[in-house]
Amino acid sequence: MSRTALRICPLCEATCGLALTVDGSTVTAARGDRDDVFSRGFICPKGASFGAVDSDPDRLRTPLVRRDGVLREATWEEAFDAVAAGVRPVVERYGPHSVGVVLGNPNVHTMAGALYPNVLLGALGTRSLFTASTLDQMPKHVSSGLLFGDANAIPVPDLDRTDHLLLIGANPLESNGSLCTAPDFPGRLKALGARGGTLTVVDPRRTRTAKLADRHVAIRPGTDALLLAAMAHVLYEEDLVDLGALAPHVTGVDEVREAVRDFTPESVAAACDVDADVTRALARELAAAPTAAVYGRIGSCTVPHGTLASWLVDVLNILTGNLDRPGGALFPQAATDRTPRPAGPGRGFVLGRWHSRVSGHPEAKGELPLSALAEEIDTATGAGEPVRALLTVAANPVLSAPDGDRLDKALGALDFMVSVDPYLNETSRHAHVVLPPPPPAQSPHHDFAFNTLAVRNQVRYTRPAVPLEPGRMAETEILARLTLAVTGAHGTDPAAVDAMVIEQTLAKAVREPHSPVHGRDPGDLTALLTGENGPERRLDLMLRLGPYGDGFGARPDGLTLARLLAHPHGIDLGPLRPRLPQPLKTRSGKVELLPEPIAADLPRLARARDERPAGLVLVGRRHLRSNNSWMHNIPVLTGGSNRCTLHLHPEDAARLGVRDGQPVRVKGAGGAVTAPAEVTDTVRPGVVSLPHGWGHDRPGTRQTHAAGDPGVNVNQLLDGGTLDPLSGNAVLNGVPVELTPLTGARL
Repeated sequence: MSRTALRICPLCEATCGLALTVDGSTVTAARGDRDDVFSRGFICPKGASFGAVDSDPDRLRTPLVRRDGVLREATWEEAFDAVAAGVRPVVERYGPHSVGVVLGNPNVHTMAGALYPNVLLGALGTRSLFTASTLDQMPKHVSSGLLFGDANAIPVPDLDRTDHLLLIGANPLESNGSLCTAPDFPGRLKALGARGGTLTVVDPRRTRTAKLADRHVAIRPGTDALLLAAMAHVLYEEDLVDLGALAPHVTGVDEVREAVRDFTPESVAAACDVDADVTRALARELAAAPTAAVYGRIGSCTVPHGTLASWLVDVLNILTGNLDRPGGALFPQAATDRTPRPAGPGRGFVLGRWHSRVSGHPEAKGELPLSALAEEIDTATGAGEPVRALLTVAANPVLSAPDGDRLDKALGALDFMVSVDPYLNETSRHAHVVLPPPPPAQSPHHDFAFNTLAVRNQVRYTRPAVPLEPGRMAETEILARLTLAVTGAHGTDPAAVDAMVIEQTLAKAVREPHSPVHGRDPGDLTALLTGENGPERRLDLMLRLGPYGDGFGARPDGLTLARLLAHPHGIDLGPLRPRLPQPLKTRSGKVELLPEPIAADLPRLARARDERPAGLVLVGRRHLRSNNSWMHNIPVLTGGSNRCTLHLHPEDAARLGVRDGQPVRVKGAGGAVTAPAEVTDTVRPGVVSLPHGWGHDRPGTRQTHAAGDPGVNVNQLLDGGTLDPLSGNAVLNGVPVELTPLTGARL
């Protein structure tokens, strides 16, 4: 007999509520949960395919351990014994920094990925941390850290109340949103138009989002920061700067005036390929709107001036008085945020506390550039030890990072490697131990990270839709055991990890004067926690101490796990609200509009006004039915428009003699790939586009469907040597490439 189970979708940042049809222990259908307080029944093709993702026959069911050079099935005990025996000697002989950790994008889509990696990193003590953030969003973290003192204080556009939305390098109709958690992004944009608002999209491609816009500006890739700086110039020049209620909370307004003085619309017009009159109109429209929000995403992050572009997005929101006000860009308040501290100066945000061993890249937010991982493994020269052991958690950097061929070879030379991954993919095939988490239906879900970026404050939690299958291990237990195995505590009860976190959190909370549990006994508080296991007790702890929590009885109507469980469709906590100055952690206690690292990088941006690409430049592309390299093994999500083709404009195709469907060799600094041409005017002349996450053609993987239509790895065109210097983010867009049509070749 079938039943219905609720589940929050973990397949993209929209976090939609799902109603699953379950027959026995199998998910047979998925639809949108119409009673979900946030998504209200919206569903996209990924969510609708939840059952197919969950039951993919290529998902690993048991651990794999390498014996005599071959990965073979093993018991969980054998797997963790092998982890301890393989990693601990490396730590003891070469030190903790010789162990690298790579965290992939799926970590932020699971409870385990939110609760345990920081515990692992703290216990291990390594500085060799690499994550997907330096292929995506690190510029926004760095600019937020410098502006607001907190790298995770990221304002999001108030989509449901704004009158004017300016999107830079974002295509939420395909991505479902990023660093802006918003179920039914398409519906919200259509509602903006229906209420008389304006949507402007700046993008070198005429994306699905751009087709919906009132104005589409087809900018030259990589020049977003120049356009935004020129818009700021216009605001000052035409006396359109008006901070309004923000004024007491901001320093550096006059300094920014001087910093953008020379970035006139005329001076950047040729570089951006945007007429000066258009730039002035963009600035005037932004200033004239009753409320407005500027939102930039991956297209403006993965370029040489990604941090400057991210900074200028917020500068424009601030100069027009639209930061921290309804209809503008506001700071969400998640239910599991830390207890809000009183407003006042903080410790600020610092870059470069340490540097990578080989190229000397500065850390940002505790991370080193993922582009540097290969050289940190395969290069002996440099201060300190190379990375000799590697832990990858839900990461596939062979496909997601530049120059996968070099990293592929480097991984094969490691002393030891552990992968937590449901698949044997292009990266995990090198591991000595593979630890597979269960399918999503067998896991609980709460969005710790995405609720800090949500366009409406709400809280939801779903327990597993089906019981853990015999022989499986919960992902939370896998990461707890991994932490113990690599830190010299192998064999300890994994529940000790959660107990330690709870003890340390409460010990700190009772000492903080602003805490609702100040002065109370930690043991008494621990006894009050509820939940079926350690992860649930930790969630209960965070809810109780959070901004809406009951404070362990101090606020009887506040949030607890028990109250959340009583509301299976979630609890609506209301629209985003102004919060300044409370979120600010700068040393001044104010928004610091022109931080020194930003000011020091502006001359580099000024020089970019004179740069012009000599030939074609490459940009990426997102597909609605995939998420990076995750879902190409699901037949229902591939085919149709979700294909790995090279988009190029008809003018460029005619000039180069390329026919639609013809194989084309694409060459970049890191290598060459061959892909079928798709001639389309959705890209501007001079620009070609390949999607991210393909290239499933390496031997030794076990992704049958993906291998049957592998596509090509766009990141192989990059050598990894070009980074945004402030954030260490890889430059993936606006890079020069050469095209050669292949006559008679077959793909």
